Amino acid sequence: MRLPDYTVTGDGKVTVFLLHGIYGSKEYWRYQTERLVTRGYRVVAWDAPGYGLSPLPDPFSFDVVAEAGARLIKALGSERNVFHGHSMGGQITPRIRLKVPEIVHGIVISSTIGYFANRTKEEQEEFVRKRTAPPPSGTDPVTANMMVVNSMLGPTSAGPEVELVRHWASHTPMETVKAAVKAVQSYPEADAVTGFRAISVPTLLVAGEVDQVGHPAGMRRVADMIPGCQFAVVSGSGHYPWAENPTEFNRAFLGFLDRHFK
Repeated sequence: MRLPDYTVTGDGKVTVFLLHGIYGSKEYWRYQTERLVTRGYRVVAWDAPGYGLSPLPDPFSFDVVAEAGARLIKALGSERNVFHGHSMGGQITPRIRLKVPEIVHGIVISSTIGYFANRTKEEQEEFVRKRTAPPPSGTDPVTANMMVVNSMLGPTSAGPEVELVRHWASHTPMETVKAAVKAVQSYPEADAVTGFRAISVPTLLVAGEVDQVGHPAGMRRVADMIPGCQFAVVSGSGHYPWAENPTEFNRAFLGFLDRHFK
């Protein structure tokens, strides 16, 4: 089976794999990749199945995506490997580790719901409606996506890193968004909980203070499932904390990497 599309940047004995969310792309990690490479890390960023040049699988499920992630790390992993899974990527990361536990040495998860039942019924309905309802008449797909992405940002978030995220996230194919939302809905809670509780490597969870998707209370519940998990909240940030408040996000993220992998 073919590998998903990816980029490799930098050198080093520690590789950081960057896994995007439902509205995402390997391209929106550019600034974060530069920081990591400058710090001496090697970076692999992927377009998950259904994103960019990676074809949409039928069916699309977290297990199918995790299998692709396992193939990727087997092909491109280095001496030590860390996964940073953002949002949907944070749900997939523990499942990848269950498939290849011997070559995943650290985990960072940002802005994830964790599992669908980690939300109230009203929050679940809003999550699905916002991402699958027909856009307003005359609205093109990119504009419709942009409306959702903008709603996930903090009220004061701005700057080139935010604009990079807005651009690439808004170009996510609509059929991929719908497939990913269905996967979030159908992912068994028991499987998700098992994946989180089985993590036995250094782990950091990061939430955006005003994120309405991976909000701090929900992410704290997930963090409490993982033995020894570190937890941080990025002030003023919505769903994309590495772009919205990079200084504070990277104080936690790069500090975690340097403590455990330098």
